[in-house]
Amino acid sequence: MSYGSVSAVSESLDCVRDTESVPGTQLDIAFEQHGGPSCWPVVLLHGFPYDPRCYDDVVEKLGAAGAHVVVPYLRGYGLTTYAEPGPPRSGQQAALASDLRDLISGLDLDRPIVAGFDWGGRAACVASMLWPELVGGLVTVGGYNVHDIAAMSITPEEPAVESRNWYQWYFHSDRGRRGLERYRAQLTRQLWSEWSPTWRIPAGAFERTAPSFDNPDFVATVVHSYRHRYGLAPGDPRHEADEAIIATQPLITVPTIVLDATADPLDGARATDAHRQHFSHLVEHHVVDAGHNMPQENPAAFAAAVEGLHVKLTT
Repeated sequence: MSYGSVSAVSESLDCVRDTESVPGTQLDIAFEQHGGPSCWPVVLLHGFPYDPRCYDDVVEKLGAAGAHVVVPYLRGYGLTTYAEPGPPRSGQQAALASDLRDLISGLDLDRPIVAGFDWGGRAACVASMLWPELVGGLVTVGGYNVHDIAAMSITPEEPAVESRNWYQWYFHSDRGRRGLERYRAQLTRQLWSEWSPTWRIPAGAFERTAPSFDNPDFVATVVHSYRHRYGLAPGDPRHEADEAIIATQPLITVPTIVLDATADPLDGARATDAHRQHFSHLVEHHVVDAGHNMPQENPAAFAAAVEGLHVKLTT
């Protein structure tokens, strides 16, 4: 399968990034890759509000371990573009997973390990659930990163938990949509600080990521994602069949390593048995010193989990 180089560089970045793209069913998926196709394949998936820069140190470590690493820009981020000019701009979990399926197929990757957190962890979990034949293994931060929309739409969390989700309630309103549009850099930088309370953000780290939020579909995709998961916005009809499967909350059967963060205010660490009920082949469970942005805060632990899963799958 062929794919093309878009050779695009944001003038606001302080270094050149060679970015390629592969056509999917709904997107032209922009990605960066490192290492040759003869190496063992890995796909690393970022979350909101991040981009491939959160994996730079992980990529370096996995490259040294002989991996072929592919790091896409999720829909609505960076140079990834929708193939159709108008709506819908869906951020629902089935859409994110279908993009990962398209990336794996478009690059002819042979059952890669898929790894991610937040939106990226959701894409990895759902793709592993729906198309396990395409996935060799899964590394997921927070475990079963799959929304139970029926339950989420009617069941409130404890007030302390609800208060941390202020940005989600904000995006449910038109005021929030306009706020993200107008203050996207300030708002996303605020979330970085809140979600990584023990991490001193390195100078320039946020600034290297923020240009990815200038994608013209960023706001629409983000707002739809946070509305759809609570049943406040309809999904893209093209994903209805997949969403029906997801709604049954099936087991994930591919070999999996779960990583829990010690300092993530959005998602606390759980006992191994709590994760085991969602994964029929839970290989390992680790608690990692990190906040929400684990691969950037603790790249050694994240890379070690991916490499460790590869070793277990090949020995």
